[in-house]
Amino acid sequence: MALSGLEIYKLLPKTNCKKCGFPTCLAFAMQLAAKKVALDKCPYVSEEAKKALDSASQPPIRLVTVGSGEEKIEIGNETVMYRHEDKFYHPTAIGFLVEDDSKEADLKKALGEIKKLDFERVGQRIKVNLIALSNKSKDKTKFINALNIILKESELPLILASDNISTLEEALKLSKDRKPIIYKATNANFKEIAGLSKSYKTTVAVSAPTMEELETLVKNIVNEGVQDIVLDTGGKNISDKIWDFTQMRRLALKKAFRPFGYPVVAFVKDESPFQEAAIASSYVAKYASIVVLNNSSPSNILPILTLRQNLYTDPQKPLQVEPKVYEVGNVNDRSPILITTNFSLTYYTVESEVESSKIPSYIVSCDAEGMSVLTAWAAEKFTPESIAKTLDKFSLKDKVKHKNIIIPGYVSVLSGKLEEESGWKVTVGPREASGIPVFLRNLGK
Repeated sequence: MALSGLEIYKLLPKTNCKKCGFPTCLAFAMQLAAKKVALDKCPYVSEEAKKALDSASQPPIRLVTVGSGEEKIEIGNETVMYRHEDKFYHPTAIGFLVEDDSKEADLKKALGEIKKLDFERVGQRIKVNLIALSNKSKDKTKFINALNIILKESELPLILASDNISTLEEALKLSKDRKPIIYKATNANFKEIAGLSKSYKTTVAVSAPTMEELETLVKNIVNEGVQDIVLDTGGKNISDKIWDFTQMRRLALKKAFRPFGYPVVAFVKDESPFQEAAIASSYVAKYASIVVLNNSSPSNILPILTLRQNLYTDPQKPLQVEPKVYEVGNVNDRSPILITTNFSLTYYTVESEVESSKIPSYIVSCDAEGMSVLTAWAAEKFTPESIAKTLDKFSLKDKVKHKNIIIPGYVSVLSGKLEEESGWKVTVGPREASGIPVFLRNLGK
């Protein structure tokens, strides 16, 4: 049962030394109760108190790190069921299954296609995260050969999937620096898998077909000394999988049920790439920490990555660009000036349309607290007064010889007042960003 902040405070040294980073022991206790800080931040906590507080200080879902270096991924450590309650912290890792019975040329081609799944959207890099190698051939030599190719061709973290303990051990000798996930521990082999995990300090995927069996298996493998675990409920249809993931998340967060307090993994395989993408998207939205697919077509993967990016932004803090004057192309003192807000999606949409027009232009990103044009206008964050102040702040009059600015068509109502406030001549632009190229090309004709 979770302890309250006051109950935790009674077990702390009460020195108010501030070495934990908080002004008082009570403040530290409140953060412990909220699972937002680790107990080891307190240098004076007694061993007796550590034992009593160990469970209370653990996050409801363990943070697990897979991989190493720049490509490492962190999964788990989520604190809410629903995004609007706070936010989701560690984005779902998207991976792809490759099989060891593939020809070398086909395997290298697949790895090359996976490597290309790296995109930029609204100023952020979105990409895939891992590769799962399956021992489909049941042959150790083929598995190791395929692993060597992957290690040479890709830096991504790995899932090593084999039923053979000897094959897994040989693979771990080669890839231990990547800190891969061992797939999978079952009732039949959990002692051997636990031994490999402890020897090579890797994460273990624990798999059982029912929630009851999974609970028992997790307890058994934890008793063997394994700490980093991901959970797998096996091959099921999408509705059963989402039910499992939802119940595990709920039990971990609401009931502090430790056996399900770990990240979860889902393997998706469907003959239709579009159906596979749809299923994967559902798992991203409903609590999967890792989703492994078969199809790596960019047209199917980009929507999944976009969904993930949207889900894992802070709903109370929209993606923003820095409020400033941006130069698109080789601008000069005759270049047009377009006014917009600092909401990332709005800015990058406008920027891409200006680029496609081939007309060098200035884009003024006004500070609207990350809101879109209409939202900011309705909230009185995008007003004639604020726009005029922005024009003065960034000294637009020193950048161009003309006195013309272009505002979005949806806020044409601002034009008269803005001219009075700023002294600039206001031109109302198109309502939709897609109209910007034609608008700019016809400007002044």
